[in-house]
This record gives sequence, C-alpha cells and structure tokens, in this order.
Amino acid sequence: MRSNFKDSKDQHRINERIRVPEVRLVGDNVEQGIYPTREALRIAEEKELDLVEISPTAVPPVCRIIDYQKFLYQQKKKQKEQKAKAVKIVVKEIRFGPQTDDHDYNFKLKHAKSFLEEGAKVKAYVFFKGRSILFKEQGEVLLLRFANDLEDYARVEQLPVLEGKRMIIMLTPKKHGGAPKKEQPSA
Repeated sequence: MRSNFKDSKDQHRINERIRVPEVRLVGDNVEQGIYPTREALRIAEEKELDLVEISPTAVPPVCRIIDYQKFLYQQKKKQKEQKAKAVKIVVKEIRFGPQTDDHDYNFKLKHAKSFLEEGAKVKAYVFFKGRSILFKEQGEVLLLRFANDLEDYARVEQLPVLEGKRMIIMLTPKKHGGAPKKEQPSA
C-alpha cells in the first residue's frame, strides 16, 4: 500500500519525501521512540502502510505509521464537522429616513421581528441625505424607539452611532429558553 504522492499538493511529507536523519515514531502497533529514517521507512513498508510526518517542527520530527489515504479522509471529516458546528451569523439591514412615517416604521418593525425570530442580527440605520443631517437627534430618537419596541425580541449590541451619513444601531436576537448570554463590551 506504500506509495509516493510527489504530484499531489499534500500538507504532510510522507515516505521518501521525509529527508531528515532521524524521526520520532509514534502510533499504534509500533515501538515508540527515535529511529533512523530508513529504519522507520522499513517498518512502515513491512506493515504495508505509510510513514507520515505529523509534526515537522519538532526535533526530531514526529512521524506516524498509518494508511495515508485513511488519515486524509479522517482529517477532512474532522474539518467538515468543525465547519458544521461553526455558527453562521446573518446580519439583516433596515433603513430609515430621519422623518419616517408611522406606517413605514411599523412595516419595518414587523420585518425586524421576523428577522430576529429567525436568529439574524438586525442593523438598523437612519440615512441622512443632504441637509437632513440637521435632524441627527430625530434619527437617534427613531432608532432608540425601534430598539425599545423590539426589547422582547432583541437586546441592543451597539447604541446609535453616527458613521458618516448613517446613524447605526445593532440588535442581537435574545436566546429563548437557554441561559442568558454574557454581555460583551462594544467598541
């Protein structure tokens, strides 16, 4: 089962590609210890397996005698599991004008509630066009009212901040049924 993978772009050196005088051998069905590289290769060949460099930075490098294809498969499987466990955070944006009327406000509030129930964060902002920047306080009041109306669904992650021509507030969905999440200081 021994083979050379010189053409493949593998992250591990295997078999004859290991060019150090000695290696530390670890693994199952192997007498662990430091061996000359040729001796380690001979042991791997007898077992019809591959000599794989696991930790190249160690002195001497750590190698394991295993089926390389099976090893790669298991690594891919682990990476896939880690990727599946990673939480994907979705951020939905809701845009207001500084003088948004009640009907429009309620329509956007309804959408924000559904986004939060789906587990998405909501980034609400007031966009100031031209001279409407004079109504900064009105925009802040609107965003705080928005956060207040959503207090059953979300907690404020970031209070209203003026960034250029936008005043932004970030809302994070509240977790229902679980322990409350610790507050992280906002920057």
